[in-house]
Amino acid sequence: MTTPKVISATQLAAADAKWITLKKITYLDAGGNERLWECAERKTRKSSGIDAVAVLAVLRSKTGAFPVSTIIIEQYRPPIDKFIVELPAGLIDDGETPEQAAYRELEEETGFTADSVIESSPVIVSDPGMTNANMKLVVLSVVLDDKLKLPDQKLDAGEFIVRRVVELSKLHQELRDYDTKGFVVDARLSHWASGYDLAARLK
Repeated sequence: MTTPKVISATQLAAADAKWITLKKITYLDAGGNERLWECAERKTRKSSGIDAVAVLAVLRSKTGAFPVSTIIIEQYRPPIDKFIVELPAGLIDDGETPEQAAYRELEEETGFTADSVIESSPVIVSDPGMTNANMKLVVLSVVLDDKLKLPDQKLDAGEFIVRRVVELSKLHQELRDYDTKGFVVDARLSHWASGYDLAARLK
């Protein structure tokens, strides 16, 4: 299999872009002064007004055959030109709720089928100084009958995703180890893992 890499990069006019556009915003600041701001926007936002979901799957065994775990993915991202470690995620289709999209994306990218929604976050943003892109974090429960088995993924053509099941108690250290291997960890996953680790240590 070929190692993915960027082989060229050129300027792209907003009119030629399929997925993203640029906007110039004029606004009044707190002092009443008129100011300008540049931002990127997705062209794919549907009627829900929410662009995407990220999925935190909580994996458990009915028999206690493995510790409470989650699943993360490794995926090459051309804008960074590196493999990124992140949560399963994807855009919300028209007519879907964020929770329905979360079920679908988890099954497509990891093969696992969730049995219930544990929590669905408010609408959140990741880089509000650059884009209006938004999303929800949906926490899904995946209960297995016994031992951990990896089901078949249902990837779209052109998707190359590696799955890794990680114990929740070890997630923070696993992500730190990724940094030594040349991977980049997605900020949302890193922040969640840091919070989980701190909550355990500060009890």
